[in-house]
Amino acid sequence: MEATVARTGTEGKTWGGGNEPLKASYGKMMMWFFILSDALTFSGFLAAYGFSRFKFADIWPIADEVFNHFPFLHGVDAPMYYVALMTFILIFSSVTMVLAVDAGHQLKKAKVTFYMFLTIIGGVIFLGSQAWEWSNFISGEYGAVTTTGGNILQIVDAEGERVALEEIAIEEASVRREHEDNVGLWFESGEGLPSYSIEEVKAGFAANENLLIRTGVLGENGEKVILSRQESLAKLNNEATGVVEGANLEHNEYGPPLFADFFFFITGFHGFHVFSGVILNIIIFLNVIVGTYERRGSYEMVEKVGLYWHFVDLVWVFVFTFFYLV
Repeated sequence: MEATVARTGTEGKTWGGGNEPLKASYGKMMMWFFILSDALTFSGFLAAYGFSRFKFADIWPIADEVFNHFPFLHGVDAPMYYVALMTFILIFSSVTMVLAVDAGHQLKKAKVTFYMFLTIIGGVIFLGSQAWEWSNFISGEYGAVTTTGGNILQIVDAEGERVALEEIAIEEASVRREHEDNVGLWFESGEGLPSYSIEEVKAGFAANENLLIRTGVLGENGEKVILSRQESLAKLNNEATGVVEGANLEHNEYGPPLFADFFFFITGFHGFHVFSGVILNIIIFLNVIVGTYERRGSYEMVEKVGLYWHFVDLVWVFVFTFFYLV
């Protein structure tokens, strides 16, 4: 019995098993496969973040209070401004990449070179901005107090504004012994020793009647609960066990350590992708300069790396939305 093949439509619309399925080259198809698998990876990370935040919704840090720094504007409250600027720069670099790909289709070497250069600059600025953001997150600004249960207590004034530990701590004359590996945690050893002891913070808090304790628990109005003066003194004297400044994988002055873990992992993983994209762009950029693709008569490599760069930008939009805005 002979097999019958039914043909639908015009010939050439279906893939006949050649080297370019759906008129896409092998390299471009492989880039799409990679992007799909990487998208699933980021989806898993963001889903895990979402579940964790939902579980600890009542003690999760408020992003506007954590990411409120801006370069050269120390002490100015600028919630999310710098993160928004970083996002704009990365999205703009995606626009310049589109222009580079379009110029490649027209075989205009000079324009491809110019727009790819702008794309690389945008990626480098984003990476530098992310490094600056990490530095501020790690070093902290105000400091906080930890309790026996691992909760975070922040110090505020009567208006509810945060007060830095350095502004209230009363330094004692006694010499503080630095923790060693066998008597303390790694983040409390050597240079990681907090600037002030819990006794110095307690003394300064007791001496200033204007200070109150703000817990990490969110109230009914969505703001963190501020205790009365008597409740604050009792909380500090009975439960406070140590001082934490900034954030690391063990302690976090902004709230639960899980928040810092996700911040370092998700933004770091995305930053690695941006760094990889910058390196790829530089390689392609140099090939464009020496005329490699002009001699080939095709700038498809620019289009391939452009697909990756657009994916990196799109992922950041989701990270920005889930981690910083929601």
